[in-house]
Amino acid sequence: MNNHDIDYKIEGQEMQFVEVELDPGETIVAEAGSFMMMDDGIGMETIFGDGSGESGGLMGKLFGAGKRLLTGESLFMTAFTNQASGKKHVSFAAPYPGKIIPLDLSVLGGRMICQKDAFLCAAKGVSIGIEFQKKLGTGFFGGEGFIMQKLEGDGLAFVHAGGMIKELELTAGETLRIDTGCLVAMTSSVDYDIEFVKGIKTALFGGEGLFFATLRGPGKVLVQSLPFSRLASRVFSAMPGNPVGRRQDEGSITGGLFDLFDGR
Repeated sequence: MNNHDIDYKIEGQEMQFVEVELDPGETIVAEAGSFMMMDDGIGMETIFGDGSGESGGLMGKLFGAGKRLLTGESLFMTAFTNQASGKKHVSFAAPYPGKIIPLDLSVLGGRMICQKDAFLCAAKGVSIGIEFQKKLGTGFFGGEGFIMQKLEGDGLAFVHAGGMIKELELTAGETLRIDTGCLVAMTSSVDYDIEFVKGIKTALFGGEGLFFATLRGPGKVLVQSLPFSRLASRVFSAMPGNPVGRRQDEGSITGGLFDLFDGR
């Protein structure tokens, strides 16, 4: 075991948080802004990179921090260490409604590929890096972008996703097509590509975008029902200052015609 062996408990329904129990000397590393509360006796330290303990000195730390910038995350992470003589607790909250998912990397092949904003926290020793997609089509058109997060190690990591979570186990050669934003995480054995929606009418008027993700097994896949981008888009469209949001006639024939071309 290269990672700290931590215990945890997930609380809540729609708005969840994870409470981590740390033995003396144990450390958990969290994304900036995810902290909720902690017991007295736990020390906080801002660190570069992911705190995985990789060698390389200052340049190694700068490289690790630079990788995080490429995924759109903060340059810094926060390490929480139990400096007391007994067990202590620290909690981290999800940033929007959904579920927190524990990933035991020791039983997932030591590696998980996640969407770039899914990571919440992990036991010290887990490496949070970047995963470049091999195919340019995936990078330029995929809802997750050219770069995704890569979690490596043999300890616990926690990711969050919107809405309900569906866990699927794909057999060798089995194919799954999903909305690009609904992909949360997958094991490294899953082949990931982007496919163009066939049919010009479906692409223009279907309201589902021009591309979807094609996943081929074997491996495990986690799918979310409510991507944050979809939630944010609906909230923005309903704002009073947005002309699209001023839909006073939603129940009328005019509103129905608007919905037809609006893809709703």
